Amino acid sequence: MASQRDKMIRASEIVGRLMDNIVSHEFEQCRKHIPTGVECYMKQYGVTKQEAYDELNKKIVNAWKDINQECLKPTQVPMPVINRALNLARVEDLAYKDGDEYTHVGKLMKDLIPLMLIDSVSI
Repeated sequence: MASQRDKMIRASEIVGRLMDNIVSHEFEQCRKHIPTGVECYMKQYGVTKQEAYDELNKKIVNAWKDINQECLKPTQVPMPVINRALNLARVEDLAYKDGDEYTHVGKLMKDLIPLMLIDSVSI
């Protein structure tokens, strides 16, 4: 039971961390901030920025496969717990898919927050 829960949580963490690292890489370099995952990957494996992006994106795809696999097979972990990890990954994907909407809130987030929290759909 613990290993499946850990796999879901770990996969959700990978989605968020790596997507954030890819979209905020340039911004973080300008800030002279700590090295991002992209920079660490480039240094460790001696690859270009684009190669690092490609490899990190593969890890994101594999994390989504793990999440989907864990959601589809019968488990002892209650579905509400699995849904929490799934929803975390969904929000991270939304926040970092087309840029860093978490750090630099744009129209997408400004439109979605009221839709989710204020203008909810009745069931």
